[in-house]
Amino acid sequence: MIIDLTICITPKMITDAQGNEKKALAGHLGTHFDVMNKVFPLEYTQRRGIVFDVSCVGVREIEETDIDLSKVERDMFVAFYSGYIEKVPYGSQEYFKEHPQLSDALIDRLLEKGVSIIGIDFAGVRRGREHTPKDQYCADEGVFIIENLCNLKDILQGQPSAGFTANTYPMNYADMTGLPCRVTALV
Repeated sequence: MIIDLTICITPKMITDAQGNEKKALAGHLGTHFDVMNKVFPLEYTQRRGIVFDVSCVGVREIEETDIDLSKVERDMFVAFYSGYIEKVPYGSQEYFKEHPQLSDALIDRLLEKGVSIIGIDFAGVRRGREHTPKDQYCADEGVFIIENLCNLKDILQGQPSAGFTANTYPMNYADMTGLPCRVTALV
């Protein structure tokens, strides 16, 4: 089964997003990579993936103890299902400002494991002023962050984690900090 993990953008969502987030332009709208000053390697277009259910974490940061890190391997696409994109409308001010975030320790552990992609169903691995520096930190280690994924729950099917094959296709834009992309999961 193929599951589309890419949020479908409507004209209203574009208006809302651009009214509430200054970076929500062509490169940072909807499901996208924060590539910073890097080039997305074509070998990253297909990766073994795993999604972790972190929907019970609540308002605190998502920590390394919230997932089974022993399941994470080098070059993986590691996704986090918080359910946030299902609860808070994409493009709203709340969506961009009050989303969950991964702890610095968890991000460091994922980088140590050598993952290729971190995927999230919210607006950033960190909030506010920490967002861009943390994206750059990951990009400098060859790790790309995909924001605003959807339908991750369909992969989990009630399990705390589930494997899949991730297929990711970014637009071929140059000199941008964000690249819109299409992401699908083969389960």
